[in-house]
Amino acid sequence: MSSHPQFLFDFGSPNAFLSHEAIPAIEKRTGVKFDYIPVLLGGIFKATNNKSPAETLAGVKNKREFHALETARFVKRFGVKPYTMNPFFPVNTLNLMRAAVAAQLEGVFEKYVEAAFHHMWVEPKKMDDPEIAAKALASSGLDAAKLLARSQEPEVKAKLIENTQAAVERGAFGSPTFFVGKEMFFGKEQLREVEEMVSGK
Repeated sequence: MSSHPQFLFDFGSPNAFLSHEAIPAIEKRTGVKFDYIPVLLGGIFKATNNKSPAETLAGVKNKREFHALETARFVKRFGVKPYTMNPFFPVNTLNLMRAAVAAQLEGVFEKYVEAAFHHMWVEPKKMDDPEIAAKALASSGLDAAKLLARSQEPEVKAKLIENTQAAVERGAFGSPTFFVGKEMFFGKEQLREVEEMVSGK
């Protein structure tokens, strides 16, 4: 049995959301929990000279259509609900990701992750607007004021930078990225291979 698989995520990625939706069933099948690691996708892009799919797919004949087909296959294979495109995309997730680190310190990480993904991709909102984000997180039963205040603490900011830099050093260039030991997998489509490796197949 392999060590715990790691899921490096940013709430700004719809593919990270779909991966998050698929992970519980994988955990149930394998008996292995995923470790969620918040990273800043913008920071990874900057460090690796990468761009979002919205930019890389633009103007390429058939590529966007295939991406949609691939997503439809994933949704069917893993039995998850498709995301609702956020009308405010791309959303600056800096404070949301910092608040994820704060949620780890406050012991409400899982609840926070569920809420933030929900308000980004199920009932999408402009989550880089502090007032809208606070209201949305509070509606999900979180102490939004405390989390958003803690997100501005130096140690919280430093931890997110550390996570992001470590991800790049290990080979990450986007989100979702998965690690099983030293083996890296990129993209939601790789979850099948992650599950196979974790299962020892």
